Amino acid sequence: NSLERLELGRVDLYQIHWPFPPMPVEFWVEGMVKAVEAGKVRAVGVSNFSQSQMERADAVLQKHDLPLASNQVEYHLLNRAVEKNGLLSRCKEMGIRLIAYSPLAKGLLTGKYSPESPPPGVRSRQPLNKMKALPRLIAIMKEVGQGHERKTPAQVAINWLICKGALPIPGAKNALQAGQNAGALG
Repeated sequence: NSLERLELGRVDLYQIHWPFPPMPVEFWVEGMVKAVEAGKVRAVGVSNFSQSQMERADAVLQKHDLPLASNQVEYHLLNRAVEKNGLLSRCKEMGIRLIAYSPLAKGLLTGKYSPESPPPGVRSRQPLNKMKALPRLIAIMKEVGQGHERKTPAQVAINWLICKGALPIPGAKNALQAGQNAGALG
């Protein structure tokens, strides 16, 4: 049904968004294998999978001679858990692309928020330690950006992820933001 709505014959990347108990990872991955075999999907990935869950998904795919293309997780300068828990390095070892969602930490890394001027709504519920660290981090990002063709803090944050080997997927509310995001390249 999704392919019909998209008016496509197949999608390039099909991901499981979260591990979905009570069924095991292997059950969901076998379903993805069927989608590839049916020609509806070119590549498969996972999202929000731990290292062990990712390895289990990969094991199922290897039985069908299919690679695991990606693991999409939250990753940015204020959340570096994938570096500390080994997921980033394991993805590199296995040839799996780590896709970084929320690369601007829900706007915190753009430079427009501070402890005195927090983001509105749900985004205002940031841990206090993140908000306290923000001014110093933004100042450093501005300094780095000035030395690289006057890049913005957001562009520095996105480029940092690219340099780490991740594929950041920043949101953009308009064409201007999309263009600013693209300015992170190079």
